[in-house]
Amino acid sequence: MFNLSTSRSTSRAFVLALALGIAGFGVSGAAHAQVTAFKQAVAETGAEDDAIASFYRTQNFEGIWTGDTEEHRARRAALLQALRMAGHHGLPVARYDVAKLERQMASARSPRDRGVVEVALTKAFLQYARDVQSGALTPGRVVSAIKREVTYADPVALISGLKTSEPTAYLRDLAPRTIEYSALMKQKLILQEVAQRGGWGPTVNAEKIALGATGADVLALRNRLMAMGYLRRSNARSFDAEMKTAVEAFQRAHGLEIDGVAGGETLRQINIGPEARLKSVIVAMERERWLNRDRGQRHILVNIPDFTAKVVDDGRVTFETRSVVGANREDRPTPEFSDMMSHMVINPSWYVPRSIVVNEYLPALRRNPNAVRHIQITDRRGRVVSRNQNFSRFTARNFPYSMRQPPSKSNALGLVKFMFPNKYNIYLHDTPAKSLFSRDVRAFSHGCIRLNDPFDFAYALLAKQEADPKAFFQGKLRTGSESRVNLKAPVPVHIIYRTAFTDARGNLNFRRDVYGRDALIWNALQKAGVELGGVQG
Repeated sequence: MFNLSTSRSTSRAFVLALALGIAGFGVSGAAHAQVTAFKQAVAETGAEDDAIASFYRTQNFEGIWTGDTEEHRARRAALLQALRMAGHHGLPVARYDVAKLERQMASARSPRDRGVVEVALTKAFLQYARDVQSGALTPGRVVSAIKREVTYADPVALISGLKTSEPTAYLRDLAPRTIEYSALMKQKLILQEVAQRGGWGPTVNAEKIALGATGADVLALRNRLMAMGYLRRSNARSFDAEMKTAVEAFQRAHGLEIDGVAGGETLRQINIGPEARLKSVIVAMERERWLNRDRGQRHILVNIPDFTAKVVDDGRVTFETRSVVGANREDRPTPEFSDMMSHMVINPSWYVPRSIVVNEYLPALRRNPNAVRHIQITDRRGRVVSRNQNFSRFTARNFPYSMRQPPSKSNALGLVKFMFPNKYNIYLHDTPAKSLFSRDVRAFSHGCIRLNDPFDFAYALLAKQEADPKAFFQGKLRTGSESRVNLKAPVPVHIIYRTAFTDARGNLNFRRDVYGRDALIWNALQKAGVELGGVQG
């Protein structure tokens, strides 16, 4: 035990005694209190963090890192190794400053020095645990359209869990334990190796290469497809059927039109190097950490840049359809968030959002009161009002009416909408504009998600509660009347944004950064200290 110096002020001793929980410590007895210098240092340096202070109070300010026992040495070694290897997770290794921690440990000569090191190790552990579990960035601060609420573990529970666990396994298991996260880590290492070897070879400098073509560009394309794993080793000197199949496989894995022709966008994607792809994977890992939570045994997954909506049961995709998402302009991009789907509406009315009413329809009505005749103008009580009036007297601020499109096949929402009530007014729905689903980039809506196969999507959801979901749905549809159908078991909906992801076989897929969000996230990660090499020796 180390005695507190009697030269310290009485008030300083009293405050410290309160922090250390010494019973019966009064002013008159301050000089006689016996408190170790180690505990004093832990109390003082840990006081600025409530969680750290709370943890050490529960164990009378004893250390968990800096003792001489095998248990303490194992914890130190496991933590330092995890911090050094944080780059494997695409985390900013410099944030944890392993070299500084090692210098502090090497130079610690007194119990007080050890107390300072003790808290420094705990702070590093908590920072790493938070980053590897829930992300190194706060998503909404990087991209305002990311509305996701990230789940953070209780720091006291984290430290307590470490204390009672085998440290190496505990630290390893802090990362998301999803198949996708593990697959992305594997692909990250592969891409790092490719980049270190110099990439996939020369780029292809052609405008278009199709079946039967020959020449240097064909050879460059062949070599690059082989290097990327889409074409087996070949000596072919012309664009043959096998190369066409390889191009189709590449197009499928990159969300392109599958025509087997290496044209403009296909060649642009083929020429993207491993470093750019590696950035996408690192961003995807960060995004996976942001969604490190129970997603639901059954859930709906909407990947914005993939333009798909999927029903997932027990980790397996049981239904998938093409989607149209918000246009990349003004306030139309689809936000990212999670919520619970509670019901569907068959034969829905479309209650036109205020922004569309005043920005699009009111200007048309000012020019011609009979414009947009398929939309009803209603008052506050929902009653239809006459168009026989002077709309030019209204502005966006004082327009007193709402607008509604009754149920019909031409309704903007089609014949069914799927509701997960949220403050962003985003939902999934049918659409009469079917032609847009044939495009490979489908960002055209005002923010909501349109489905190519809404009826089949409804059948998939109703299958859990109706013996004949198709007959049930069609019966409601034939009435022509607006009908709400509650889901007996609400289904989580996760609207995500992944430009890099793996398929059921673990193969890496890429999509275009349609809103430019991943570029912003990568820039923020790089600013935080994330490196493409990612591993500190």
